[in-house]
Amino acid sequence: MHESLYETDFYAWTQVQAKAIRARAFELVDIENLVEEVESLGRREKQQLEKRLSVLIGHLLKWQFQPQRRSNSWLATIREQRRKIRRLLLENPSLQPAMVELESEAYKDGLDLAVRETDLPFEIFSGVCPYALEDVLDDAFLPADDSSQTLE
Repeated sequence: MHESLYETDFYAWTQVQAKAIRARAFELVDIENLVEEVESLGRREKQQLEKRLSVLIGHLLKWQFQPQRRSNSWLATIREQRRKIRRLLLENPSLQPAMVELESEAYKDGLDLAVRETDLPFEIFSGVCPYALEDVLDDAFLPADDSSQTLE
């Protein structure tokens, strides 16, 4: 059973293993894998998802707030991050419910990326993510120009 879960949803497998270790139910622990790293492996998958979401949101902000600088590079990054997020979620379906929680933190990191790479002031951007999560992940979505701003 644990091998099957290991192969179909690595994140869920790490959480089951951690629970068995905490409960000292060692007969349930998959000894063949490094027990002491189980929790960190799960966190790494979730952190990878948050990092990719941050980069994606940062590039969507750049796309919206600096339309005159749009490039194939930005578009390629947006497309790549969406693909990699989908792949992570396919490999770890139990992470799907965490997406809403991750979006808020990912926006903060994405905002920092956008400010760092555009030299625009923080005040131009919203304090919360201006995009619906469904839009962020939608291949057809690109934010419109922010016509209320005069950008150089």
